[in-house]
Amino acid sequence: MKTKIFVDGQEGTTGLKIHEYLSLRSDVEVLKIDPEKRKDPAARAELINEADIVFLCLPDAAARESVSLVKNPKTRIIDTSTAFRTSDRWTYGLPELGEGQREKIRISERVANPGCHATGFILAVNPLVKKGILPVDYPVSCCSITGYSGGGRKLIERYETNAWKTDKRYPRHYSLGLNHKHLPEMQMFSGLKYPPLFTPVVADFYNGMIVSVPIVTRLLPKSITAENVREVLADYYEEEPFVKVMPFGDVSSFEDGYFTPEACNGTNRLEIFVFGNDERILVAARFDNLGKGASGAAIQNLNIMLGVDETTGLKA
Repeated sequence: MKTKIFVDGQEGTTGLKIHEYLSLRSDVEVLKIDPEKRKDPAARAELINEADIVFLCLPDAAARESVSLVKNPKTRIIDTSTAFRTSDRWTYGLPELGEGQREKIRISERVANPGCHATGFILAVNPLVKKGILPVDYPVSCCSITGYSGGGRKLIERYETNAWKTDKRYPRHYSLGLNHKHLPEMQMFSGLKYPPLFTPVVADFYNGMIVSVPIVTRLLPKSITAENVREVLADYYEEEPFVKVMPFGDVSSFEDGYFTPEACNGTNRLEIFVFGNDERILVAARFDNLGKGASGAAIQNLNIMLGVDETTGLKA
């Protein structure tokens, strides 16, 4: 029997990509809503309660409304908004977080898909905190550059119609109040005592991203080199199908010496690089913000919840 799936918010960037993944599968039946009724609570409620698993690809308030419509105790939810990521009643949908996380996802009725920036940050930092390399109170900073598809339909339209006040297409910092909505999950699931100083940047390419975390070794409790950090991360993710820790100083995928954010596009792969020396270290995660940063991660969680091969329908 096929698993019945409904995507609530199927017209958004994440929802469309999830539909694309599901359309290639024979083990699921995708329930579709009449486009004219996609904002009708009664029509949505009917499909939500008919489905075995529901993807919520909605703004936070709408996601909360959708959850309130669930009456069928067998309906399971994968939410891609920020609404429930730090709720103790939801499971954080990052399988690589650590021992036991996959089992939590497998049996959960409510899974919160991670944010894109948070995914790269947590996978870079969490093992270093667990292994005692980064103290929990280390003053962590993070810079993340991402393609404009992560900003949703309005930002996509702005870039693709060139609706800026200037023709210059330079990268743009945003969330300069330093209170980005991903900060709570970045702190909670990295194991840090305080949120990082996080500066996101959007640039003129559709998808792809690099999340970078600098480390100053003189502030660490014990001596460690960049190569040591790379070894710790490589050991931690050795068995992971989608996380690849690159050889130390590897620049083979660079373009004329420049680190480009699009090399993982179209995959669910996340590459971790370590650069630097005995004094200064840079840990950088490169991945597709629409893949491991959103829709691909949601499909990965779906696979775990269904008990099928985690890589089903996904490209590593």
